[in-house]
Amino acid sequence: MQTWASISMLLCIFGFFRELRPSEPFVTEFLTSDFRNITSEQLNRLVYPFGTYAVFAQLVLVFLLTDMLRYKPIIILSACAGIALFAILLWTRKIWELLIGQIFYGTFMASEVAYYTYIYAKVEKEHYQIVTGHTRAAILSGRFLAGVLAQILISTESMNYRQLHYISFGLQVVSFFVSVTLPPVKQSVYFYRIEDKKDHGRELAINPSEPIKGTFAWRKAFKLLMKHAISGYTNATVIKWSIWWLLATAGQLQVISYVQILWKEIKGSESVYNGGVEAAATLLGAGGALAAGSMKFSCYKYAYNLIIIVGSLVMGSLLIISSIVENVWLAYAMYVLFCVIFYFVITSAGATIATQLCDDSFGLIFGINTFLALAAQSLLTLLVATDTLGFFLNLRSQYLIYVYSFCIVYGILWKTLYDEGILLLWVFLDTKTSLRVLSSASERVKLLTSISTSFSKSTSSLPPTSINSLEAISLRGNISRRS
Repeated sequence: MQTWASISMLLCIFGFFRELRPSEPFVTEFLTSDFRNITSEQLNRLVYPFGTYAVFAQLVLVFLLTDMLRYKPIIILSACAGIALFAILLWTRKIWELLIGQIFYGTFMASEVAYYTYIYAKVEKEHYQIVTGHTRAAILSGRFLAGVLAQILISTESMNYRQLHYISFGLQVVSFFVSVTLPPVKQSVYFYRIEDKKDHGRELAINPSEPIKGTFAWRKAFKLLMKHAISGYTNATVIKWSIWWLLATAGQLQVISYVQILWKEIKGSESVYNGGVEAAATLLGAGGALAAGSMKFSCYKYAYNLIIIVGSLVMGSLLIISSIVENVWLAYAMYVLFCVIFYFVITSAGATIATQLCDDSFGLIFGINTFLALAAQSLLTLLVATDTLGFFLNLRSQYLIYVYSFCIVYGILWKTLYDEGILLLWVFLDTKTSLRVLSSASERVKLLTSISTSFSKSTSSLPPTSINSLEAISLRGNISRRS
């Protein structure tokens, strides 16, 4: 039997090669070059929006199939979709063929959920924290190295944009062979759920030497899905922070999807440093997430929300600057700062949601939130980038629209901060005034106990700030840009 460490290592190798796509920072340059001869307008209005819709359309189906097929087949499907995507990018020329490639892109991105959830079905809970760190580190390492490698190869003119895609294609093939070696999973959260050891008061005979295998039960699966969804979304804290999370994620997805087109529009020379910028954004963004994990939010809840509000305002300001600048280096800097702040606040918000959920419902709630974020992104794309139902805005105007999503985020957080601030002020003033009047120690104790109880009840719907579930949160927002 394979140990949890060897399983984690195999999965991390897969994740590393899956994300090691040096072509990604220069995909817009490649598509608009003589190799494909597609205009930036076509990318902005047709190709990239189609990819957004493709991810959105496939996410729910892939999420359910991941649990139904028990993870490994979807991981293999992810590798196959990556191979098909880069084959189409390399060996086709027509627009309609590129749109088919975007369908495979949708499969590739939607199936990422299998990578993040597979490990929890294969190892014991006592190892969850360390294996989560392993899988996140593998993803970030692949993205960082991809950016560095791409920048070196382009800056030294060792390779052109098309040749970078050959590397990405080959590494997707490697990830496929690694995915095949992953051990199968015997159970899942919903469709192949392990029954309790007690069945109607009788102990089930279980051979400890044999791995426990789940039994397929679709009725029980859908009942449990509904139970977890209702349990999560009847919690006021989960609802409030989920709205924040999905709006912020939708805005971030739009930014990373179209930022290369923006850079191409404003740069003043043929020299591009997209790879180095992506590497810096990945590395510093990871630092932002780690900083969120190191803060003691339980001691400074009010300051925590204030930091998140300021972060939301700063992200909106960075997008405004990006939409009006004429210097590509300033645009690069705005993007890196945006990523650092985003990963800090999104990780913190995700951890807040996670503390309100039972262990088994974590994946479902975040899956639904991701689906809603993609729905919001698709709606944004439809409204700002198309001429059939939308306003057909230019790219700089689109960035101003994205600012509004962060303004809504700011409003949600400001309401939270206002409620907490008024409550804290009331407790302080009421306590201070009453203690002056009451002379006996017993009366003071009774008053303080009463206020403490009232404060606890009033804050029960406010977001807790435990960061214990931080490692279970994906940095993607975690969806990487199409390649």
